[in-house]
Amino acid sequence: MKECITREQAMIALKEYNKEPFHIQHALTVEGVMRWYANELGYGEEANFWATVGLLHDIDFEMWPEEHCVKAPELLEKAGASAELIHAVCSHGYGLCCDVEPVHEMEKVLFAADELTGLIGAAARMRPSKSCKDMELSSLKKKFKDKKFAAGCSRDVIKTGAERLGWELDKLLEMTIEAMRSCEDSINEAMAKL
Repeated sequence: MKECITREQAMIALKEYNKEPFHIQHALTVEGVMRWYANELGYGEEANFWATVGLLHDIDFEMWPEEHCVKAPELLEKAGASAELIHAVCSHGYGLCCDVEPVHEMEKVLFAADELTGLIGAAARMRPSKSCKDMELSSLKKKFKDKKFAAGCSRDVIKTGAERLGWELDKLLEMTIEAMRSCEDSINEAMAKL
């Protein structure tokens, strides 16, 4: 069992440095996606750890965007996070803003899925339903190919993430849609309470 701070501790830390609803929603989304992947990939006993890494992965981004994944260790240590959790959080910025390489499968999933949740979320907001529950892989692939759509979501990072996992891009896209479907309702409820 991997050492993990409680979800309550993680939420307190997240909200200390993140005030924008967009950033809170992204953190909750990646938390839910990581929990889903942990269970789907056979790491159910580590699901809380995976989820906490997802929740805290951008802890420093809102206040220190130019120090993303560099400021995070200090903030996470203050919150009582283990070295393992800190490494996992920082690894999603590998090659972009830090040199902490994603080694474990969980870190590779975070690297691949983080950027992709932004693209799927943007695509969902364009749908009449405003949901990813009725999103098909084919419609996401069209958005993926359109470089002007959600231009801030790096297709190269998503492709590299799939390669690091040894997966076809379609597998990553489809699984991440499914992961986001699994937590969409609970995130909407949580956001309504903010």
